[in-house]
Parts: sequence; C-alpha cells; structure tokens
Amino acid sequence: MAPAASPASLPLCVCLLLASGFAQAGRLLVVPMDGSHWFTMQTVVEKLSHRGHEVVVLVPEVSWQLGKSLNLTMKTYSVSYTLDDLNHHFKFFAHNQWKTQEVGMFSLLKNSGKGFFELLFSHCRSLFKDKKLVEYLKQSSFDAVFLDPFDVCGLTVAKYLSLPSVVSSRGIFCHYLEEGAQCPSPPSYVPRILSKFTDTMTFTERLWNYLTYAKEHAFCPYFFKAATEIASEVLQTPVTMNDLFNQVSIWLFHTDFVLNFPRPVMPNMVFVGGINCHKGKPLSKVSKSEATRYLEVEQEFYCTCA
Repeated sequence: MAPAASPASLPLCVCLLLASGFAQAGRLLVVPMDGSHWFTMQTVVEKLSHRGHEVVVLVPEVSWQLGKSLNLTMKTYSVSYTLDDLNHHFKFFAHNQWKTQEVGMFSLLKNSGKGFFELLFSHCRSLFKDKKLVEYLKQSSFDAVFLDPFDVCGLTVAKYLSLPSVVSSRGIFCHYLEEGAQCPSPPSYVPRILSKFTDTMTFTERLWNYLTYAKEHAFCPYFFKAATEIASEVLQTPVTMNDLFNQVSIWLFHTDFVLNFPRPVMPNMVFVGGINCHKGKPLSKVSKSEATRYLEVEQEFYCTCA
C-alpha cells in the first residue's frame, strides 16, 4: 500500500492545498485532464504557485487546453495521436450523444464513448515511455499529486511514485467513489448518477436504482479496461480501479454539500463548490422612483393572480 494511507499524509496534503500563505511551501505534481476539466484545476494550481509552492504540471504535447498557462512549470511528453485524431473521436462521441434518446450514464459511455476515452487513456502509456521524464519524477521528491481522476493516469502516477493523492472532481462515474472513500451510499436511498431519481424513491424506483448499481459493477471494469491495463503495465502487477481509488488521501468536490442527496461523507471529503465560478458583478443601481414602480407592478401582479 502506498504511503497515502499513512496518518502523516493527510496533514501534508491539507497544508499543500488548503493552508494559507504562511504555511511552508511544498512541491506539488499536477496530472490534469484536458478540456473543461482543466479550468478549475488551473485556478487552484495557479493560486498555489502564487503562494510560493513549487508546482509542476504533466502535459501531453497534443491537447485542447493544457499548457496554455504561462505561470506554471510544464513538463511535456509525446503521445501516439494527433490533434485531428482527438477532434475526430470527440466529434463522433458528441454526435452520437445527440442522436440517442436514451439518457443515463451507460448511454454516455458505451459504444461511441469507448473509443474516445480509450484514446484519452492512452496518453498515460506514452508518459511512462518517456524514461527521462519518469526519472525526473522519481528524483524530484514531490510531496503530493493533484489530479483529475477521470482519465485515471493521475492515480497511476501517484501509486507509481508512492505519493499522497488529492482528487479534484465534480463527481466520479461508477461506484469507485463510495468504495474508494469507504463512504456509505445505499442504493435504497441514494440515487445513482444520471438516474433522474430523487431521494424519495418509490419501491419500483429503488429496485431500478439497485439494478443500475449492479449494472455499474458489471460495466465499469469493461469501460476502464484500457486504463487498468496501462496501470498494470506500469506498476508491473495486476491492478483494478478499486486499487487505484483506495489510495486517495483527499477528495475535493466542485459542489456544495446541500446540493447533493442526503448521505454520509468521510472526513477527507471536502466540498469546494464555487471555486470555478466567476465573481459576480454588483447589481445595477436603480432610482427610488424605479424601485417604487417595480414594487407597485409586483403587487398588482400578485393581486391579479389571487
């Protein structure tokens, strides 16, 4: 088991990601995911860099959004696909989502999505083929890995380097969050993602929710097969998704506790909703006469409706 499970790891990660400027600076390795996932992580890592922490971001040479920040140290590595390949697979995936009438996690990921995500997963094999970069990572003595868990590579890197890992995510597909964080999520009470059920399910809805949970256990290992095969090659031992998620030290969720269904949460699960929102503009000033007229119209509307 990686040192992420040791009691000393949690305070270290907290200092790196949540402490104010007076904390001792640390060394943070960032393994992001491309696209919109990067926007929130970029905000966090740039703030950490401004506070004096040494931040290194691993970036594939081919990407949409990664590597565009000028304030961070980037370490790039070559990949086996081109930007045209990435665009082609994503357009095919997106087009199929618009065509299907089925709504749910399985329609999102199966068939058309598998090829696109396998392409994304493949960059991790390319990363570890770069022997010079891997040697640099071994010698750099990072304190923790800050990662987006969706493409799995960050989890593989953290396990390979035996480092504490800090996850940044809106949520986790499949059942790996509950099992990795040991967080109770009984299907009888907590709706599965994209199921459209509420926390007041009927008996039939609870039954369908349980069947969805069972389908996840059957389908998710198949969907992440390419990612776990790469992780097994890198770590030179058979690896499952549970093995990778069990090592997570801190979970940072881009949401708020009150927006989720009622459920227990673990001490290492931190809700940071709002960090990827733009600061709101001040309300426009209105004159006293305009405000009075607005109240009169509102009162007249309610009286008419009553």
